[in-house]
Formats: sequence, structure tokens, C-alpha cells
Amino acid sequence: MPHKEIFMHLNLFGKLAGGVILALGLSGCVDVDVDVALTSASTARATMTQTMGAEIYAMVKTSADEAGNGEPGFCDEGDLVENADGSATCSIVEEGPFADLDLGQDEGGMRFTEAGPGLVRMALPTADMTAEMGIEDDMDAEARQMVTAFFEGHDITISFSGAEVVETNMSRAADGRSASQVIPMLDLINGTLDLPEELYAVVRAP
Repeated sequence: MPHKEIFMHLNLFGKLAGGVILALGLSGCVDVDVDVALTSASTARATMTQTMGAEIYAMVKTSADEAGNGEPGFCDEGDLVENADGSATCSIVEEGPFADLDLGQDEGGMRFTEAGPGLVRMALPTADMTAEMGIEDDMDAEARQMVTAFFEGHDITISFSGAEVVETNMSRAADGRSASQVIPMLDLINGTLDLPEELYAVVRAP
């Protein structure tokens, strides 16, 4: 899959959270999981998984069918699975050398830094999240209520993984092989979430 297609759909890496609001718009009832997994000391696999609830997915699907105008829809560029409960899951995967991955490196996004023999420091600055996701001061009460309804209870989960996580400011999994951070969308939008300047993990390559 061409690198740019990941960003055409959600622009999630790099200007991570800002892209979620801009791209999802009224279909904001989506949980987003992003996993960046080391596959060697110089390569990684980035997987973005979006899950849209049954009610919203039915509306989005009906709207797309009625429009029939070729406008981009949910998961046009990814692998779509329609679940038994009516929800839908979209997965987009990119894999290769760090320099070839389109993870927003040139725009202050993901950074991969050698941290010792077989170790890579994976880091994602959070400035764009906090700067671009805030509710506008002049947003009226009705608009604020709409935003709250769309994003309440939905999260962005960032995960870094590999053979072993040796240092991190995220939550380390019980098996020690991954670290993750759950970011409630509504807290991020309201500006009530206290994030570090960057999310990072020093990970041992497989």
C-alpha cells in the first residue's frame, strides 16, 4: 500500500490526534489503536486499527450508498471487516525500514533512535495532539454538546512493541514486550489530559 494512503484516510501518525478530528468529522464514534512494532533493529511494522460502532457504521454505510459520488468513506484504503454485532473494523498496515515508513518523521512525528546494541528508542511527541485537538473557545453550546456525544467513551491507544521494553513512560504490559498509552479523545479535546512532552519506549529488537 502506498505510504500516503494511510494519511489520506486518517493522517494519524505524526499529527496524530488532530487528524482524527479533521478526518472523522461527524463519524467520530471510532476507537483507534496504533501499534508500532520493531521487526529488527532497523525496521518496524505500523498497524492502525479503527473500530466503528454498529449504529454509526450503519449510518455511514447508508449515507455512502445513497451518495454514490465516489467520496472517500470509512476504510476505503484499508482492510475492512464487518463484525457480527454490526460494528466494523478497519486495519491499515505499513512495514519496512524506519526511513521508508511514512510516520510523520519530517513533521515532528515518530522518531527512531539507536539506544544501544539491539535497542531502539521509539518516541512520539504529543505537542500536536494537545495543540490541534482543543475545542474552539467560540464554539457554541450546541456544537460542544455534539462533540461530546461523538467522542465520549472513545480512545486512541498508542503502543510500541518488540522483544522487550527496557524503559518507558507508558504502561508496560505484563509480559514486558510492549508499552501502551490510552488517550481518551474527549479529555484530549477538552484540554484536561496531562500528557508528557513525548510518549516513548526503549525497545529491544527481535
